[in-house]
Amino acid sequence: MIIYIGSDHRGYELKEKIAKWLFEMEYEFTDLGATSYDPKDDYVKYAQEVASLVADDKEALGILVCGSGVGVEVVANKFDGIRASVGKNVLQVKAGRIDDDMNVLALASDFTIEKEAKAMLIAFLESRFSAKDRYKRRLDDITKIEANN
Repeated sequence: MIIYIGSDHRGYELKEKIAKWLFEMEYEFTDLGATSYDPKDDYVKYAQEVASLVADDKEALGILVCGSGVGVEVVANKFDGIRASVGKNVLQVKAGRIDDDMNVLALASDFTIEKEAKAMLIAFLESRFSAKDRYKRRLDDITKIEANN
């Protein structure tokens, strides 16, 4: 499994911490930027790059960071096969992975303290989709919606 990470300028500092944590936890990851703080960059570019790669690799995961988390979540969810959500707390992130096979975690750098971000990251990486029949049925329904829109 590879993890793709990306952020705009508002999420840059938190993304750098996430990269450090992933390295320390010995996960394979690719940092798609921003590679430096640029107050004029836009989250759309980074969310698109991460979501595109995750959509192409069913085993990959993505982590996106912007100020509110909402912008990157919206962009990522435009890609078929992406199930992105803003992480609000550890239990919600676990539920998103277990019940909905969430494959992109969006974090809000302006509203998330470092300790919470790390705990949500760990929950995202360690939780697995339960594959219960009702959850698989829901994902099949989502795939049909994607195919028709």
